[in-house]
Amino acid sequence: MTPEVIGAGPVRLRPFRPDDAEDLAAGRDDPVNLRFNPVGMPHPYTVADAHWWISEGAPAAWRSGGAAYAIVDSGTDRLVGGAGLSQVVPGRGQAELGYWVAPRARRRGIATATTRALAAAAFQAGLARLELLIRAENPASQRVALAAGFHPEGVRRSAGLDRDGSRYDLLAWVRLADDPPDPVPRLLPDLPDGRLTDKVVTLRRLAPADAEALHRLHTRPEVVATRVRPVPPTRADIDRRCAVAESEWLTGRAADFALCDAATGTMVGGCALVHDEPATGQAMIGYSLLPEARGRGLATRAVRLLAGWACGPVGLARVWAGTATWNTASQRVLDRAGFHREGVMRARLPAPTPGAPRPDTVLWSFLPTDPHPLPPR
Repeated sequence: MTPEVIGAGPVRLRPFRPDDAEDLAAGRDDPVNLRFNPVGMPHPYTVADAHWWISEGAPAAWRSGGAAYAIVDSGTDRLVGGAGLSQVVPGRGQAELGYWVAPRARRRGIATATTRALAAAAFQAGLARLELLIRAENPASQRVALAAGFHPEGVRRSAGLDRDGSRYDLLAWVRLADDPPDPVPRLLPDLPDGRLTDKVVTLRRLAPADAEALHRLHTRPEVVATRVRPVPPTRADIDRRCAVAESEWLTGRAADFALCDAATGTMVGGCALVHDEPATGQAMIGYSLLPEARGRGLATRAVRLLAGWACGPVGLARVWAGTATWNTASQRVLDRAGFHREGVMRARLPAPTPGAPRPDTVLWSFLPTDPHPLPPR
């Protein structure tokens, strides 16, 4: 590519200039940009670092076959971010696309407009494949990827290097030259108004702040006993689950919910829709409640809400659940929520301990054509 100006809706992409230094330093030193950018980024990022980038770093990126653009406001020409191409592999027609946006310019669609425009220019220059490598804890960038026509492809294990020397996974989002630039359809849409509710229970997306309540729930002995392997999760496991819940939703793997008392907003349990068979239009649900919330019909209400959303806006053809043969309480919930008992799947689950028999599972299902029962009284 050559350093030409590229129009991108509310912004333009142009080469960096010396008078961009102060805005560049302020934007690069933002905690969010420092967290989600490579370990080689200076911290703190000073005006001197900005001048080095403008005079040395960006020109080197161009010489290597990549690109390094300043993102500037179309009206004022003031810098609001940066974008570029790196890790160029000419023999494969491949490169990695990256961007950052200053805090004062976020939530204006700048990242999406930039990514679309830079991708179009890269394909016009002859590239065949672009990658966005994003941490699972960065759902904002994953939403940009979806909006700019990038598809989730998989996980690059330990591909990222943190400042302390530890490594982390990166999700690969990919767009090919012949992919349409339109937003990628999602398997799991966002919730209407951010929640599902029947005015008694509310389901909302699990968030990092829910980790303490979720850990308390999933370390209770009776809840541990219903896990696929009856081993309690660590707090780190739960912290990770909450941190990547939005990413799991965006990539279509699972919709993880906090189950809340609608009157108080307090989290009293959890439930999830695991999209285990996208090709056949099926997904599995699971649910559990804290002791203080049991016996009030809240689990039944939550399952009804979740099944209605899954068979409605999500468009699934079948929702299924499995319960332990001894878990009659869970079976009553499914029955009251309108699920049909299909039978027993023999020896479906792994043995709880070495040498023990594999447990059976009672299989339940709900179809879009099944009648929804009245809410529990």
